[in-house]
Amino acid sequence: MSAEILIVDDNADIRFILDELLKDSGYKTRLAANYNQALTEIDKKLPDVAIIDVKLDKGDNDGILLLDHIKKKNTDLPVIMISGHANIEMAVNSLKSGAFEFIQKPFDKERLLNFVNRAVENYNLKNENKNLNTKLFHTFELVGKSSNILSIKDQINKLSKSESRIFISGPTGSGKELISRKIHKNSKRKDGPFIIINGALLDAKKYELELFGEEKKDGSIFYGALEKASKGILLIDEVTEIPLETQSKILRVVIDQKFKRINSNHDIKVDVRIICTNSKDVKNEIKLGNFREDLFHRLNVFNINIDPLNKRIDDIPILIDYFIENICEANNFKKFKIHDNNYLLNYDWPGNVRELRNLIERIAILSPEDDNQRLMNIIKESLSKSVEDDFSVTETLTVPLKEARETFEKQYLISQLRKFSGNISKTAKFIGMERSALHRKLKLLGVKDLN
Repeated sequence: MSAEILIVDDNADIRFILDELLKDSGYKTRLAANYNQALTEIDKKLPDVAIIDVKLDKGDNDGILLLDHIKKKNTDLPVIMISGHANIEMAVNSLKSGAFEFIQKPFDKERLLNFVNRAVENYNLKNENKNLNTKLFHTFELVGKSSNILSIKDQINKLSKSESRIFISGPTGSGKELISRKIHKNSKRKDGPFIIINGALLDAKKYELELFGEEKKDGSIFYGALEKASKGILLIDEVTEIPLETQSKILRVVIDQKFKRINSNHDIKVDVRIICTNSKDVKNEIKLGNFREDLFHRLNVFNINIDPLNKRIDDIPILIDYFIENICEANNFKKFKIHDNNYLLNYDWPGNVRELRNLIERIAILSPEDDNQRLMNIIKESLSKSVEDDFSVTETLTVPLKEARETFEKQYLISQLRKFSGNISKTAKFIGMERSALHRKLKLLGVKDLN
């Protein structure tokens, strides 16, 4: 479906020229000859792009008033301002008010058409991003009852009301992006974009291009992540992977709240909330000289830490049921039940929640139905490492009995403690030991507090 362009100009010849130019290019058009007509058209139905003359019939800046009116209705809608009485101040004021571009009469037809094409592309991109975000928000939830997850949910509620920069730490696959999306969904920026840039996946030569954008020689613009995220949230994933030279420029953006595109001298003001995530030990990266300490302190206004899944054993049964329900319903698969979770509770989960989700999806696709043995075979074949490997007889045959017994006891007690989130009383009751005796045994085996 072709985009619809609203043309607002009190000059009939200009309206005719623009109308013909845009229709020949495949666009739909609507026309308004004065301020009141334009207001009626805008309130009746918002276009995809508006081209507005700065000076109409009510004063020198009534076009700017229409621009403000549109932006209140939809901040993402691109508006191209035109004027036959242009000066630098007028152009700057238009851009400050949110205009997508400013062009002076008489204008070059190809140049104006290029502006319109880019405006439509920009608007469609933002709409696609919103639709994707909405779909993701409705598809995934932050699930669990562990103290770590409950604390994070409380933090999300509090941080959603602020504009503070956030640094989220946690292992790969633990849910850092999901936390970021939930903050966006609940914040006052929820109607703005949510843009992700991954520091670990980018070509080292393209970091600044992807962040800041570029003004090309032909006059076209490549919009970077900072501009795409305007009035929304920019998530910088694996931020410590970004080169030091680019880190210094990000620091300057955070301090000055502005930046320049590549090949441009024009400052662009930043209206974006930054969230960073990282799976490495940030303090160690700073110590090694891989990450700037001053940038970390600027980005780490508020810190969220998400634990690995093997420290959130209470969450595993809930996540299993959630993923079975979610995946089977979304793909019209037959629902199934895992009757014995012990194998999964004792697994180390190096891939965290993402690995668990992938496992459930694999089981759903292979459809074991009510064959519990086949289901367990799928689980054992799918997981790269199981707790049974830790307790394997072949390993203990090479050591004295006392050492083998201690190894088994240590692994057994660690797995039971994880089941009960480190709660000594619950663990002691389950394994049939006195609480004080369990304390002494743990101390003897060198098992530290798992909380």
